Amino acid sequence: MSTVAIVGMGWVGSSVAMSTLHAGLASKMLLCDVRQEIAEGEAMDLAHGAPFYPHAEVRAGKLDEMPTADVVVIAAGRGSKAGESRLQLLRDNVAVARDLGSRLRNYRGIVVCVTNPVDIFTQEVLEAAVLPVERVIGTGTTLDTARLRHVLARSIGIDARSIHAQVVGEHGDSEVALFSSATVGGARLRSRTAWSKSSETKVASEVRRAAYEIIKRKGATNHAIGLATADLLRSILRSERRVLTVSRMHGDTVFSLPCVVDRGGAVEVIMPDMDEPERAALEKSIDALRQARSSLV
Repeated sequence: MSTVAIVGMGWVGSSVAMSTLHAGLASKMLLCDVRQEIAEGEAMDLAHGAPFYPHAEVRAGKLDEMPTADVVVIAAGRGSKAGESRLQLLRDNVAVARDLGSRLRNYRGIVVCVTNPVDIFTQEVLEAAVLPVERVIGTGTTLDTARLRHVLARSIGIDARSIHAQVVGEHGDSEVALFSSATVGGARLRSRTAWSKSSETKVASEVRRAAYEIIKRKGATNHAIGLATADLLRSILRSERRVLTVSRMHGDTVFSLPCVVDRGGAVEVIMPDMDEPERAALEKSIDALRQARSSLV
């Protein structure tokens, strides 16, 4: 059975915990936060719901217990404010990434980063932890990919689970929705008579701006990223070898591409088909991340 440690018990961390417990993915869950009473309170609250999810021990833990877990999920740090881009969080959350990464040196499990800006945050954790690149991954564009499938499903009237479409690059303003390779039931999205290529700009903008619209209304996004993270944990802990758009190191930069995910982490990268505008947009997205990270020096 598996142990999952979640670091950071704010909106996102608590939603990750709830989704993970409902999915029955952990026999033991450790909740960590610099505010120990918050971690204890969340652990008590979740433990009281034990009759409603598969058996698991839930308790508050200390940061020095992280290496005892099979997977460490990092959701610590400041969240976005209304109107603030993910990259504007950079300086506040990089210090958190470096501190937690340094505590995970010689760790033998998988690190999953959720904190924004998730690509740069993941790279900072990776470099501080000095672990293999496949074992330090970010949730990346898994949520953006889910949002894209949701918007497409609403647009064409087909269940999101029957639509295959991906978002790659930065989890942020420069992300790239891959319409050229999107399929519905094995057929190209662009081949459907009911689909207009002119709709793609509007759809991509809705997906890209989704978090801003939610934060403007309720102050944070948490439920969908909790579900997305639990889905990622399922592929890791059950070694499902599913293809997910997680962020991991590619060359000198962390960004999202489809990756095969199993117990070893993001073990294989699959380069998706892209048309020339999409390829150029991906390069621009990677450059945006490089420039943002260079501003830390």
